[in-house]
Amino acid sequence: MLFGLMTRLLAGHKGAVTAIVALQLIQTAGNLLLPTINAAIIDDGIVAGNTPEIFRLGAVMVLIAAVQASAAIAAGYFGAVVAMKLGHQLRGEVFTRIQSLSSQEMAAFGTQSLVTRATNDTQQIQSFAVLVFTMLVAAPVMAAGGVLLAWQQDMVLSSVVMVIMPILLLIMYLIVRRLVPLYRQGQELLDRTGELFREQIIGANVIRAFVRQGHETRRFAKTNSSLTGNNLQSSLLVAGMLPLIMIVVNLSSVAVVWFGGHRVYDGGMKIGALTAFIAYILQILLAIMMAMYVFMTAPRAAACAERLGAVLDAKPSVQDHKAPQETRHGSSLEGGSVTFRNVSFSYPGAENPVLEDISFTARPGTTVAIVGSTGSGKSTLLSLVPRFLDATAGTISIGGRNICSMPLDLLRRTMAVVPQLSYLFSGTIADNLRVAAPEATEGQLWEAMETAQAAGFVRALPRGMDTEVGQGGTNLSGGQRQRLCIARALLRRVPVYLFDDSFSALDFATEARVRDALEIALDGAVVIVVAERISTAAGAGQILVLDDGRLVAQGTHLQLLETSATYREIAESQLALDDAP
Repeated sequence: MLFGLMTRLLAGHKGAVTAIVALQLIQTAGNLLLPTINAAIIDDGIVAGNTPEIFRLGAVMVLIAAVQASAAIAAGYFGAVVAMKLGHQLRGEVFTRIQSLSSQEMAAFGTQSLVTRATNDTQQIQSFAVLVFTMLVAAPVMAAGGVLLAWQQDMVLSSVVMVIMPILLLIMYLIVRRLVPLYRQGQELLDRTGELFREQIIGANVIRAFVRQGHETRRFAKTNSSLTGNNLQSSLLVAGMLPLIMIVVNLSSVAVVWFGGHRVYDGGMKIGALTAFIAYILQILLAIMMAMYVFMTAPRAAACAERLGAVLDAKPSVQDHKAPQETRHGSSLEGGSVTFRNVSFSYPGAENPVLEDISFTARPGTTVAIVGSTGSGKSTLLSLVPRFLDATAGTISIGGRNICSMPLDLLRRTMAVVPQLSYLFSGTIADNLRVAAPEATEGQLWEAMETAQAAGFVRALPRGMDTEVGQGGTNLSGGQRQRLCIARALLRRVPVYLFDDSFSALDFATEARVRDALEIALDGAVVIVVAERISTAAGAGQILVLDDGRLVAQGTHLQLLETSATYREIAESQLALDDAP
């Protein structure tokens, strides 16, 4: 997975990668030439007393060192640039893929896991790319070149290399083999730790209210200890590598000096050749250490690549039809009804459907309210219209067109949605409203807020529409957030409006004013409202009653009070029948 991901990402940077490889080869060639020239200076210059030869070869060494240093700097620069571009591209791909996932896939991965994958996992791949460009390219060339040149200096001493290389490779194999599952487990534990952080920060007031600080502290401590233990094991393996390598390196250096000294004494080897041989041994060992360091970080990068690959390869359950009916404008849908025909929906693997055999028509100029007990499928039904979820049976049409045959962007341009969670983004109030209509004028913003009964409190703010909103709208009340979300939807000017329990945080008087204003502003549009309050649904032209995923009754408020026991039970639990409209 890691190799395939890196290969695909680097396909667009072939020129830069080729330059990096060429520069690394130049740098490595310089490293390999210097010990041989140094040996010649000792044997042909110092020992022979030939000063001009010393200066000549010294000048050559300075020139090679300068070229080598320049190549190393350039390779490091280009390697860092390509790695950063790779990270930028990968983050963009992950973000784009996450945006295309439906609610089902988002829930399967988990919010915190997706955040970790898009940030930490991507950073690990980026860091690994830097190591590949700066170390892995040079390491095999340096090792192979060092072995050949060491062999050229003295064939007898080269047997030391043949002994130490398998030992080092065995150490590397054993450590990497143990690190792979540890790193994979570590990323999962990191997800879990982040998830607990998020839960405990968001739910801090609930935790305090029920005096559960001790319980939550213990729960977090358990996960934190698991993550710490995992990191400790992997860190000990990494830390233990260096002493093992240094033991092998030092023993091999002692062996080379010992046997090399005897060969020099016996006249079988020159002192300069011994110096060069020691230098090549150190270069071989350095190359192996570089490769080992890269391969030790590779398991973490591989685990991250698997997690990122799972996101990038995820097939959204909600996609454009293979041959969607392209339409430039949604005008043909204006004035069209929203029709459900025998619609059912089930989550994959679920025993029972969430919705079963739902049929109704929401006509322009009519408000359709959906009521039912908690868990009856009201929000799920509403989510089927913009295809946040896809029906598993039956058809949904707008203006006579099956919504599955329409491009998703066109479908969603024909409607405005006020979700159950009144979410606002960081930025000003005006910025949040313009999410729905980027070109909206200030007058249009105020008009939408007037309809949503939000203009009053916005004018009272010191900076009005330029007031900064905290992420999620945390510096506003629930009712204020709901009214701003309603105003945002009103800016769309579309034929279909969907309100998912969008008045729950409003007091009865404010809700009544909002509903009266919406009735005027949305005249001629299809309006579908999920309502928890009977008072919200009572004025609708058509009310759908859901019970355990089935449409058990539909009609007006007064009709349902007489004909539907389920509706009457809900109504009686909220208001006295004598006071009902």
